[in-house]
Amino acid sequence: MQKSKVYFTSMRTKAFASGLVGKLTALIRLAGFEQIDFQGKFVAIKIHFGELGNLAFLRPNFARGVVDEIKRLGGKPFLTDCNTLYVGSRKNALDHIETAYINGFTPYTTGCHIIIADGLKGNDEVLVPVPNGEILKQAKVGRALMDADIIISLNHFKGHEMTGFGGAIKNLGMGGGSRAGKMEQHSDSKPKVNPDKCVNCKLCRKVCAHGAHDYSTGKAVINQDKCVGCGQCISICPKDAIGSFGNKEPGMLDKKMAEYAAAIVNDRPQFHISLVMDVSPFCDCHPENDAPVIPDVGMFASFDAVALDQACADAVNRQPVLQNSILAERKHTHHDHFTDITPTTNWTIQLDHAAKCGMGTREYELIEMK
Repeated sequence: MQKSKVYFTSMRTKAFASGLVGKLTALIRLAGFEQIDFQGKFVAIKIHFGELGNLAFLRPNFARGVVDEIKRLGGKPFLTDCNTLYVGSRKNALDHIETAYINGFTPYTTGCHIIIADGLKGNDEVLVPVPNGEILKQAKVGRALMDADIIISLNHFKGHEMTGFGGAIKNLGMGGGSRAGKMEQHSDSKPKVNPDKCVNCKLCRKVCAHGAHDYSTGKAVINQDKCVGCGQCISICPKDAIGSFGNKEPGMLDKKMAEYAAAIVNDRPQFHISLVMDVSPFCDCHPENDAPVIPDVGMFASFDAVALDQACADAVNRQPVLQNSILAERKHTHHDHFTDITPTTNWTIQLDHAAKCGMGTREYELIEMK
C-alpha cells in the first residue's frame, strides 16, 4: 500500500501571528480539508469533552477553529461523543452535556451544538457492519454518529492504561460505541488484583459502576462475573496492584476497538486531527490528570487515521522524558514510552488490526508546515 500523507506543525508561534488555532486551520487546509464536499452536509466532530476534574482534555478553542472552517465550506457541524460505561460525569446525556459546558464546550465558545450520539441513556444505537471483521460482524454505534454525512475526529493524543495510547482509532472506536458497544469491546479484557501489592485502600470501589470489588479478605478482589472490564480501577490504584492479567486473548480490546473505528468511518468522508500536547499518561476519562510525560510536540492531520496514530506515537517516542512525571519513575526497559508507562499494553495491535480492516496504513510520509 502507498504511504499516507500526515501533516505536522509544531506548537511554536510568532508574536502577533494568528496563534495556535490559526496554525491548526492552516494545517488542515494544507492537508486537503477543502477536498471534502461539506456543502449542506451534517458533520460530526468526534471529540472527548473531558471528565470533570480532568484538565488535560483539548481546549474548546481548537474545536472552534475546526467548526469555523467547516462552516466556511458550507457544512453543518456538531460536536459529539457517546456516554460512558463507568460511573462518572458523562454517564448519561444530561450529565454529559453539563460536563461539556462546565469544561468550556458551549455553543458560544465552539460555534456549534453538542449532540450526545447514543442518546439520553446510552442506548440509542445503530448496528453497523464491520468491514473485514475478524472478531465482530456488527458494531453498536451511537446513532448520531451514523446519521452524520461526514466524520471528523479531533483527538487529544495521550497515554492509556489498557491500549497504550489513545488517538484517532480509540477516539472513534471506543468513543463511538454506545454503552452496549463499550461493554462489548471490554468484555474479554477484565482486570485482576495482585494481592501482594494491594493495601485495601478501597479507591477502586469509587470508580466501579457495577459493584465488582470485594474487600472481605482484607485485599481487593474483583468479581469477574460483575466486572465489565472498563479498566477504570487499573489506573486509580495507587500501588499498581490492578492489571489486565490473564485475559482470554492479549490485544482483544485493541482489536475490537479497531473494528468499531473501521465500521464508523467505512465508505464515508473522513478526516483526522490529533494534538500531541499535555500528554498525560492515562485517559481523559479520569476525574484527574497526572503530569505530562513529555514536552508538547505539535498538531497532526491526515485522511488516514492509522497513519496519523503511527506518526503521533513515533513523535512521542522521540521526545525526552519530563522529570516529575510517572514516566520518569518507570524502568525504561521497552524503548517505548507508552509500554514503559503501562507494560501490559501493546499499542501496535490496534494499528495492525485497523490496517487489516482496511482503515489505513502504518506507512506514512510526514510533511511539516513551518
